Amino acid sequence: DIKLKEIQSEIVGAQLGSNALKTSLLAAGIGLLLVMVFMCIAYLFPGAMASLALILYTELIISILQVFDITLTLPGIAGIILSIGMAVDANVIIFSRIKEEIAAGRTVRAAIDTGFRRALSAILDGNITTLIVAFVLGVIGTGTVKGFAITLGLGTCLSMFTALFITRGLMNSFYSFGCQNAKIYGHLWNIKTLPLIQKKAIFFCISICVIAVGIIGMIGYKATTGKALNYSLEFSGGTSTTVNFSKNYTIEQIDEQIVPVIEKVTKDANVQSQKVTGGNQIIFKTRTLDLDEREDLNKRLEKSFGVKESDVQTQNISGTISGEMRRTSVIAVIVSVICILIYIWFRFRDIRFATSAVLALCHDVLVTLGVYAVFRLSVGSAFVACILTIIGYSINDTIVVFDRIRENLRNTSKQKTPEVLAEISNRSVTETLTRSLSTSFTTALTIIMLLILGVSSIREFAFPLLVGVVCGTYSSIFIATPLWYIARVHIGHQAEEDTKQGPNAKKKKKKPV
Repeated sequence: DIKLKEIQSEIVGAQLGSNALKTSLLAAGIGLLLVMVFMCIAYLFPGAMASLALILYTELIISILQVFDITLTLPGIAGIILSIGMAVDANVIIFSRIKEEIAAGRTVRAAIDTGFRRALSAILDGNITTLIVAFVLGVIGTGTVKGFAITLGLGTCLSMFTALFITRGLMNSFYSFGCQNAKIYGHLWNIKTLPLIQKKAIFFCISICVIAVGIIGMIGYKATTGKALNYSLEFSGGTSTTVNFSKNYTIEQIDEQIVPVIEKVTKDANVQSQKVTGGNQIIFKTRTLDLDEREDLNKRLEKSFGVKESDVQTQNISGTISGEMRRTSVIAVIVSVICILIYIWFRFRDIRFATSAVLALCHDVLVTLGVYAVFRLSVGSAFVACILTIIGYSINDTIVVFDRIRENLRNTSKQKTPEVLAEISNRSVTETLTRSLSTSFTTALTIIMLLILGVSSIREFAFPLLVGVVCGTYSSIFIATPLWYIARVHIGHQAEEDTKQGPNAKKKKKKPV
């Protein structure tokens, strides 16, 4: 037998760090509290029931993460944020329906039952498309993508369960105990119908200009720096700096005292630390540093921590995310989008809904990509999580609007002329506007808390995520619906007949005259 002796070992500092974890939990707690306050103010009694269900949801997901020892990463946090947003969204859809039924003259008991029933299709379609994304990413994806898929799928299932069963059970129980006054269920907000379709050219121009700025930025940076995006060391490699300090720093002290000094040199938040056991050495991995930046780092370390230049060693490192992992991530996203396209085609029996939703997704991804390019944010594993979160959020938001359009199409007896289709589109978006804004606001609250309280790496992740949520809401209202209207008006009746039964519709044989 060969006996091995341990000569040296390394403890990898947590990518998020203990300080980052504490601030993230604090931000999540404050964000959740603000969401519950908003729900109670906006939806009164139903909002209070939803808040109780949201507390139960949070306890369930934390318990499952602990029981199954699921590692929490930046992508995992993104999946939880998205699922919390969807949990609130499902409740908002239900409460909006209940208020509509009460305003229409139904009793509170009938309004609750009808509200849950009529909201079911939008909730199921939105959550199933998200589960499709989670399943595909979990099967095809690797590494951080798979971690995102696990938390997203888990959170989506729990959010559906709490909204459809826990919230309903609480409302029925309190109704039986005397909460039967229609006033405590809120009143319907009457909003003037938006002239959305008539102003579609303006919305398209705004989107084209924003996307163009991002593309021009990428071209400009490609010409000047050789890189269209600011790839992190995970993608493009970087510099490994080994520093021998005069004292032994804890991981918390590294995150709070040393890392901010290094970030002043690198000008980005993508700094990873490794602590060597049995000594005072710490390894910092950053983007590639040139000679001037390395000298600047040496001077700052000497000034702040008394480190001599001879105690600092640097070497270049290769990218840790292989080309194979990048390819599988891209393939997983493409397959997810194709599956979403097919599902919406079958559910809505109209491929124009599906293609409009996918084009809106592409719009959101391009805008977010432009934000990364213009603001030179680090493109690493967090970038993948950010894009996936935006795709999941945006498609869910779009489906809710399309579900109302489908319902209004069924309920109208008028001939589907362009004028009638424009009126239905405008009315459907207006009817779902408060829901879209409420969901975006509550989701943004959690992200804003991360942006305010989080450490630099969390903030760099939260900022584009916030932009993506706002952009996803914008595209669902102002881009997806006009795209559907244009497709519906300009695609002939024969195409409509061929697609209304889905992709496997069989052609009817013509009878001889």
